[in-house]
Amino acid sequence: MKICFNQATTMKNSTLESDLMYCEQYHYDLIEIRLDKLRDYLTRHSLVDLKAFFDSHHIKPFAFNALEFINFRDEAGFGEIMDGLKFCVQAGSVIGCDRVVIVPTFDIGPKTISEIREETVRVIREMSDFAVPYGMKLAFEFVGYPNCSVNTFGQAYDIVKTVDRKNVGIVLDCFHFHAMGSRYEDLEAAQGDKIFILHLDDSEDLPVGAARDDNRLLPGDGAIDLDRIFTILKRIGYDQMVSIELFRPEYWDWPDEDNIRICYERTCAAIEPYFPVG
Repeated sequence: MKICFNQATTMKNSTLESDLMYCEQYHYDLIEIRLDKLRDYLTRHSLVDLKAFFDSHHIKPFAFNALEFINFRDEAGFGEIMDGLKFCVQAGSVIGCDRVVIVPTFDIGPKTISEIREETVRVIREMSDFAVPYGMKLAFEFVGYPNCSVNTFGQAYDIVKTVDRKNVGIVLDCFHFHAMGSRYEDLEAAQGDKIFILHLDDSEDLPVGAARDDNRLLPGDGAIDLDRIFTILKRIGYDQMVSIELFRPEYWDWPDEDNIRICYERTCAAIEPYFPVG
């Protein structure tokens, strides 16, 4: 299992340069690059500079995070999504990054499950059609908040299966899985190769629908049944990568080096009983 770092974990003060330096120092294999951090980096450097870094270091880019609010957009709004996808394709072709996280929209009003499914399938297929010639994969991430249009694993996986494209898969975020009470039976029925990204985190013990990003915790410190999730993942054949993603403001106040080091140690401790590291 490859160990990946998601830049949301050090979002407050870090830069792409500093995250890469510390992630290399503490033996991460992969990084999920936040698009805002990439655009900030490009005010000082070029994509060629970033490629040179990856070419000369162990750590490699795994995904861009994220194109947000993809469904139920007006023409101008969806145009912005497609412009973002074009940017990811262009940047990815230079630095060797072949997937991007895509996120559904919040607060869409009284839409039915069928309407959400139909609209989300439609826009993902359009994005997929554009991405295929460039070898770009789309990783669809449900968000475990009551007001997100797609908020459980089962709902998101049904959409991904209906889209039925090789370059479209799902993001399994342990926090979002737990937060809206996603069903373990749905995870057990999934194909391991349709899980494109695994986000690792834990959560304070809150009722279904109450947790938010600032309730995330380091793995092992909270209420999520990580043992059950990892056991199921092993059974269905998923063993590609795990990315630590913690939005907790308390952790943002730590020195970035300490944050990145502790996250690596805790990620390894969480997965080693189930998967070999590296």
